[in-house]
Amino acid sequence: MRALLDFGHKRSPVVLTPPVTPMLHKNGIKLAAGSGEVTMPEKKTIERARQDAREGKAASTQAGEFVREEIDHIRQGKHGARSARQAIAIGLSKARRAGVKLTPPKAGSVPERTRTQAKRDYVRGQESPGRAASPRRSRAVTAALQHEGRRAASHAALSRQARASARKRGAAGRSRTAQKAARTRARG
Repeated sequence: MRALLDFGHKRSPVVLTPPVTPMLHKNGIKLAAGSGEVTMPEKKTIERARQDAREGKAASTQAGEFVREEIDHIRQGKHGARSARQAIAIGLSKARRAGVKLTPPKAGSVPERTRTQAKRDYVRGQESPGRAASPRRSRAVTAALQHEGRRAASHAALSRQARASARKRGAAGRSRTAQKAARTRARG
């Protein structure tokens, strides 16, 4: 539906869209209406994250489902990423916006700009649904990511990222993580 809006000195055509159906909260994770490839998590991803929440798994485990989705999108060729770190960051941002209670990183651990954006995403996910994302912005983000390479989701790139991240934690942290993984590993 087209309409003309009068801004005093010029008339501007604006496309009016029907109202967006609101997001519903279920088990702490948002269900959203609409379809933006990069901005919207898939239904199965939300369902897997909800299942993790029901099982009492950590927020980082729930967020891992969104990161997995992002890696899959890159491998399928839907879009690219500059690095494995960017692919992971997109997944974590989606998780926070979907309502996963993944707190923003502590000061000093990441750049201040990253922390600010993570805080914004977290708040957006915890409050009631607001406006739908701008279609123009969604298209711009998708177009920009489509120019990036696909190597960010390769096994080698993800392995390098995991090793670099683990090195920062120190031996004791790595050991604790390995022990917890062994304890909580699914059997059968």
